[in-house]
Amino acid sequence: MVKNRLIETGVGLFVLIGFGALLFLAIQVSGLGEFYQDESFKVTARFDNIGGLKTNAPVTIAGVEVGRVQDIHYDPEEFRAVATLNIQNRYHGHIPDDTFAKILTAGLLGEKYIGLQPGGSEDPLTQGGEITITQSSLVLEEIIGQFLFSKSQEPLP
Repeated sequence: MVKNRLIETGVGLFVLIGFGALLFLAIQVSGLGEFYQDESFKVTARFDNIGGLKTNAPVTIAGVEVGRVQDIHYDPEEFRAVATLNIQNRYHGHIPDDTFAKILTAGLLGEKYIGLQPGGSEDPLTQGGEITITQSSLVLEEIIGQFLFSKSQEPLP
């Protein structure tokens, strides 16, 4: 009887450690454990279509994460989506103000993120600055529609 209780306790402890490890991995993979609120500066970028971009999505330069998307809202005056980006302070003064921002897709699941391509300006992006050169997300339905429409315009042989 004591041996059964010892085995059950060991199995229960093993299961708890397993759930803890899975929770830890889920937090690490999703990036929820990383916040740059205190040690970051904010810039904005306007897009015609964000195509599934979500808050807390990564912001990268050359594949290196330099920040996160803090907020996304709609500007009714310009009819565009505005993304507020938190960029880590260690990159303050090192990103040109003519940087190009585009929404890219990562992996097979189609997760969206913002990729920055630095320009050639000597003036850096600063707190409250705006990235004016942007490329919206590619929407698969629009691409398929354009392909089908172009095929329907071709004359039959």
